[in-house]
Amino acid sequence: MSPRSEHHKNNLAYSGRERVLENARLSALYSLGILDTEPEHRVQRLADRAARAFRTPMAAIGFVDRDRVWLKAAVGVPVSEVPRGISFCTHTVHVGSLLVVPDASMDARFATHPLVTGDPHIRFYAGAPLRAASGHCVGALCVLDTVPRTLEAFDRQYLEQMAGFVSDELMVRRFVHETC
Repeated sequence: MSPRSEHHKNNLAYSGRERVLENARLSALYSLGILDTEPEHRVQRLADRAARAFRTPMAAIGFVDRDRVWLKAAVGVPVSEVPRGISFCTHTVHVGSLLVVPDASMDARFATHPLVTGDPHIRFYAGAPLRAASGHCVGALCVLDTVPRTLEAFDRQYLEQMAGFVSDELMVRRFVHETC
């Protein structure tokens, strides 16, 4: 089995309790009605703002579905979705808090990732979880770079705050769609 498929298999293997939690998380995601929707200017602006604020060539707002991570908005990211088992965002959702990877090529979790070993040669990743009203982590706001970097405490807090803005936008979006 290749490292990619082994990694994918390990990420999606759940115990009974983990399966219940994952099903609840997926229910929260699906209740947002966000997957596979058309681009939205308000959401794209938040991805643009993240890339500018952190001076990164890439930023994304991604949602962790059952088998994939789907990007609702992105800046400089060459794909619209990736398999869940090799996704950076999956790790952010799993830990449920800010995840910073200073150099992905030196991190065993990501060193063989196709977007690390190939174009665009991601080195730096920082992702903050996006939460549904239920509190479940449904995705991540992330910034990425092609050079190794770190984030200072202020920047970490700001990325988490920006993820909160995205989560708020999801709630407003859901409310508007339910009342129309």
